[in-house]
Amino acid sequence: MDREVEPLYVQKQNNRRWIVGVAVIIAIAAGIYLLRRSLQGTIEASRIRTAAVETGDVENTITASGEIIPAYEQIITSPIRASIRRILINPGTPVSPGQAIVDLDKSLTEIELEKFQNQLALKRNSIEQLRMKLNKNLFDAEINDKIKSLNINKLRADFEDAKRLQKVGGGTGEDITRAENELKIAELEKKQLENDLSYNRESMGASLKETELGAQIEGNNLKELSHKLKMADIVADRKGVLTWVNDNIGSSVNEGEMLAKVADLGSFRIDGSCSDVYADQVKSGLSVIVKLNETILRGQIFQVKPSIKNGIIEFVVQLDNSKNESLRPNMKVEVYIITNRSLKTLRVANGPTFNGKRKQFVYIMKNGIAYRREVEIGLSNFDYVEIKRGVQKGESVVLSDMSQFENLEEISIKQP
Repeated sequence: MDREVEPLYVQKQNNRRWIVGVAVIIAIAAGIYLLRRSLQGTIEASRIRTAAVETGDVENTITASGEIIPAYEQIITSPIRASIRRILINPGTPVSPGQAIVDLDKSLTEIELEKFQNQLALKRNSIEQLRMKLNKNLFDAEINDKIKSLNINKLRADFEDAKRLQKVGGGTGEDITRAENELKIAELEKKQLENDLSYNRESMGASLKETELGAQIEGNNLKELSHKLKMADIVADRKGVLTWVNDNIGSSVNEGEMLAKVADLGSFRIDGSCSDVYADQVKSGLSVIVKLNETILRGQIFQVKPSIKNGIIEFVVQLDNSKNESLRPNMKVEVYIITNRSLKTLRVANGPTFNGKRKQFVYIMKNGIAYRREVEIGLSNFDYVEIKRGVQKGESVVLSDMSQFENLEEISIKQP
């Protein structure tokens, strides 16, 4: 016969079930809490930098370096072998066209110039002597030719007389033959004289032409040396600033050795260089951004050097504002070559969190917590990064390096 369970026992069993259920719920909650704590870190707000996603243009750039060079710089070299006598202007001084810069000792060149003048005078005198000699030889040949003509006339008359005497019985055949031979010999000798006369006339012109050509060469050498001597007055040929001068007074300088530099500091250009890895991308006509301190200038590549040296490709940039007051000669600047651009796209300020991969994880700030999210990166430059997918306009992106938290889904931002 069954016994009825006591109410107190039933109540104890129910209480035990409730206690076990609550304990299980508490254990599950604690496990969830601990799991979330294992997937969540904490970082102070002062250690991170954030930026809001906005709409704007992003230009893809190649990083290069550059040096500011005056758009015009005259390099003055010594036209002669000389020595430096005096420095008339110090570097940094403005110069005007025609203003003397360096005084050279030109005595050696002046002596050489006098030597050339004497050689040319001797050459011209020898030409006159040769002309007189050739004229005399030509005159003598013409006289001999005339004498031989007269002699032929006489021998021709003798030959006719011999033939007439034979007809009247006063002469012999031998006399006619002798007279005829003498006439033929004289005629051949005249032809020889005429040939000599023609040769003398032609050779006279050739000899004179050769000698006159030698004199002309001497004259050109004299003109060249005279021009070099005139150019040895080292002066500026346009307005500018003397940026450098060889101030070794008394030292010798050879022909072609640099003496001074005069630059037009009113406008500048950029001599840029970058790795030859980008050789197929660097082309004339590409726009560039030039960054010097806090100043940003824009320009365009107008020349790419054809040769590559030590893995470096060189190019020249023409600035849109080449007269900016921040420009200084020989200043080193950062150059960014624009290879592509996206217009009116989602962008955020560049920072250490972006690692250059096409797809990566970033942290989005919301209500004091940074949430991990995958985004797709587009173009980038030193200012902005294009985000093609994964964010919305107005969201706040953590720009600081978060690699130490790369596996955490959420990070609590500890406010000060």
